[in-house]
Amino acid sequence: MSRIQLLSPRLANQIAAGEVVERPASVIKELLENSLDAGAKRIDIDIEQAGVKLLRVRDDGSGIAQDDLPLALSRHATSKIRDLDDLERVATLGFRGEALASVSSVSRLTLTSCPAGSDQAWQVETEGRDMAPSLQPAAHPQGTTVEVRDLFFNTPARRKFLRTEKTEFSHLEEVVKRLALSRFDVAFNLRHNGRSVFSLRPAHTEQEARRRVATVCGAAFVEQSRSIDNERGGLRLWGWVGLPTFSRSQADLQYFFVNGRMIKDKLVAHAVRQAYRDVMFNGRHPTFVLFMELDPGVVDVNVHPTKHEVRFRDGRMVHDFLFSTLYRALADQRPGDQSEQAEAGTQVAAPPPSMQPSVSGLDAGVFSGQQYMPLNEPSASLRVENAGVAPGSGYTATPPPSVEAVAAYASLYGAQPAGLQLPQEEGNVPPLGYAVAQLHGVYILAENSAGMVVVDMHAAHERITYERLKLAMDQEGLRSQPLLVPESLAVSQREADCAEEHAEWFTRLGMSLQRVGPESLAIREVPALLRQAHAEQLVRDVLSDLLEYGTSDRIQAHVNELLGTMACHGSVRANRRLTLAEMNGLLRDMEQTERSGQCNHGRPTWTQMSMVELDKLFLRGR
Repeated sequence: MSRIQLLSPRLANQIAAGEVVERPASVIKELLENSLDAGAKRIDIDIEQAGVKLLRVRDDGSGIAQDDLPLALSRHATSKIRDLDDLERVATLGFRGEALASVSSVSRLTLTSCPAGSDQAWQVETEGRDMAPSLQPAAHPQGTTVEVRDLFFNTPARRKFLRTEKTEFSHLEEVVKRLALSRFDVAFNLRHNGRSVFSLRPAHTEQEARRRVATVCGAAFVEQSRSIDNERGGLRLWGWVGLPTFSRSQADLQYFFVNGRMIKDKLVAHAVRQAYRDVMFNGRHPTFVLFMELDPGVVDVNVHPTKHEVRFRDGRMVHDFLFSTLYRALADQRPGDQSEQAEAGTQVAAPPPSMQPSVSGLDAGVFSGQQYMPLNEPSASLRVENAGVAPGSGYTATPPPSVEAVAAYASLYGAQPAGLQLPQEEGNVPPLGYAVAQLHGVYILAENSAGMVVVDMHAAHERITYERLKLAMDQEGLRSQPLLVPESLAVSQREADCAEEHAEWFTRLGMSLQRVGPESLAIREVPALLRQAHAEQLVRDVLSDLLEYGTSDRIQAHVNELLGTMACHGSVRANRRLTLAEMNGLLRDMEQTERSGQCNHGRPTWTQMSMVELDKLFLRGR
């Protein structure tokens, strides 16, 4: 092996460029982050041949002083941190001091800048080799322009790895969109090969911000999402989350920002998956544009060369905050919120309404063989008890039909069921309206103030029954069942320490673990509902989650899966003829049950057609 020697500055820069400059999109990211850190309010981006021939970024930021221009192209030179304390509380996007040096080592770079308060601009040039940068006066308004030409001209091997112009530009455009979402107060203008791609004005109001989100993510996302804003314990989460029915086959419409920095984090992804678990169709991915704000001192952004990943000081607290905020946002969506959109002519698909389940209308009917049980059979409590939950879930037989159901019956048939009285005064039409008919024993047709509502009665009743079973489970807790012979489990010392630390948590979930050695556990009790499950694998998976995320929902997920199966078998089936009162009872229950916009498998339970859409369908008004 040859002797150890120092690398030349040029070679060191090109090695660093291998980490920072992967493709033209990487260059545009670094340049735009510098512009935003400089306080720019307008950024103009000109691209030729997807950035391989030219990338030009012009901003109106604070600019760079004459003496600092050559230094800006040196490695480990930055104006954004001074000491270790600054590194522990990074509040800027770019801070490593390697971007311009790395870019200039693999391109022909020109940097022109005029600092605030100066009447003279200066320009510095480099051409990808170890030479003194040339400095000369130039004409330029306040701000900075960076031109990067002939990317990888001196590293042809790197250039061979670039894709087609269309592919490279799509990556570059995505980077610009991400940064445009991170700073609504900044104007962004993007041109490619002389053609304007988009021009985004500054957004200072919520309506203007939604307009920018619609431009970047599509108008359909804005229409099928709801805004959230929650703050707790020094954490704030705000932005937009897509309704479960507006899901994607790929995770390509997910934007998460921490203190203005776009990141992709395993902990964040896990929390989001948990929040959508009960309402997302299998294999689909949620959509969101979310912003988290927290003290820069409790998040480390210096863990990845491209700064795409972060590390939270208290990951469990962040995970729980994310999950609880999104979980409640999805659960609190009500049919009334969507009916307003429908009245304006917007088609709505299956929103998840509010939370507390009701015992009016339908209860948990069950189909067994060729015979149906009555809908008012109080079977939900019975099935939960038999499945391992203590009796007394609070459920009772269904009360008589509501006054709304009676009014609907009377308006259709000019009569009312015996022994019931019509409401004395007419109230507002509920969000899902009143049932008017049943179609092929599968769908309920209802009329509300916006137009027509179609409900999948089995899917809707399945969700209602499922939420009641979960509520009973929460009230009564998980009953544990001792194992006849305790099951031994060989684990690592770290896993054994984790099990000992979370012993109370396991107990609350109906599982008892005992440490019997430095690297050995004994499973003594399991949840009664999961007595047929593979206890050893379940414990290993839970411990893995606890070590990775500080929390786990695997036990609850298995329990919910069983409750979902029970709810599916305990719900009204197709071809079951319902009375008008039963149909209206189901509609009222949907309005009071959380997540009733989707069944347990993520399929929509109802949809709306407004009068505007119906008129268009029949060409009325033409």
